[in-house]
Amino acid sequence: MTNESNTKPESNNPQRQKKKYSRRPYKRYYNQNKDNLKKCSFKKVSILVPLFNEEESLNPLITEIRNALKKIDIGYEIMLVDDGSTDKSLEIIKEMARTDNKIKFISFRKNYGKSAALQLGFKHVSGDAVITMDADLQDDPAEIPNLLAKLDEGYDLVSGWKKIRHDPFIKKHSSKFFNYMTRLMSGIKIHDFNCGLKGYRKEVVRSVDIYGELHRYVPVLAGWQGFKITEIVVKHHPRKYGKTKFGISRFFKGFVDLLTVIFTTRYISRPMHLFGFMGAIAFFVGFVISAYLSYEWWINGTPLYNRPLLALGGLLIVVGVQFFAVGLLGEFMVHNSHDDSEYSIKEQK
Repeated sequence: MTNESNTKPESNNPQRQKKKYSRRPYKRYYNQNKDNLKKCSFKKVSILVPLFNEEESLNPLITEIRNALKKIDIGYEIMLVDDGSTDKSLEIIKEMARTDNKIKFISFRKNYGKSAALQLGFKHVSGDAVITMDADLQDDPAEIPNLLAKLDEGYDLVSGWKKIRHDPFIKKHSSKFFNYMTRLMSGIKIHDFNCGLKGYRKEVVRSVDIYGELHRYVPVLAGWQGFKITEIVVKHHPRKYGKTKFGISRFFKGFVDLLTVIFTTRYISRPMHLFGFMGAIAFFVGFVISAYLSYEWWINGTPLYNRPLLALGGLLIVVGVQFFAVGLLGEFMVHNSHDDSEYSIKEQK
């Protein structure tokens, strides 16, 4: 009896049971942490950052981008495009790229502008989703998961909306006016066209062609190609380092570029709709003025040699005919240079 009582099974030993159970909490915690990662349909995201003289912002920016991407179950690359910086930005970028193979860079010999930096970056990124942001730390990298989530809802382009801005007074209010005019003239209903924080599907960045100062109008260019566009409210921070590159001349350049975008996207394949319409209005107004003066001269005997309105009526008729002729010539050119490659195809079997 004594021997049987001393030979109990190991499974009844409280000490052994405790050791077996002690491994489970660690394993359970590990699986829970993995499940907390946000899922998305994209296999890889490219973070594209154009920059000019941002040496103080680069290290904290990359740190914040890495922290934001840790929350998403996705592969990534960070593409930095140095737009001819004259400070130590390029040296810092090279050092970061040397220690992290996910960081890539392109460096211009001189400053070509943000549009050139984005255009070249779009050609070299490899992700099936692309996030663009400025390097001055005013755009918040923590918004990256939100942009990807919105793209996952079926949108092709998601633009950030800096609803609460931390910018100088002139820049803030001129931007509001600029956005209002762009929304009115383009028909694209978003609030902040010039926000650097945007998300794109790969098809969009492969389709748009930006140059000059047209980076402000990427949503317009994409929208008129039939891509689905929306916006989300994003955080905007005060500038920590350096100074803003905004100047009053950019406002006037932006307005001229808006006219360029409207013509090259909406009327490039149907110039008669623009020039013919303008010509018809000018001709009609000139004809009405001339008819009225003719009535005054013929019926009432009013002399016309001292009537400036006569010159205006004749000028409007001539201008109307010229506009109409320009539109007709444009239609001939479009007809002869028509190519099926200009169409944006969504799917094909």
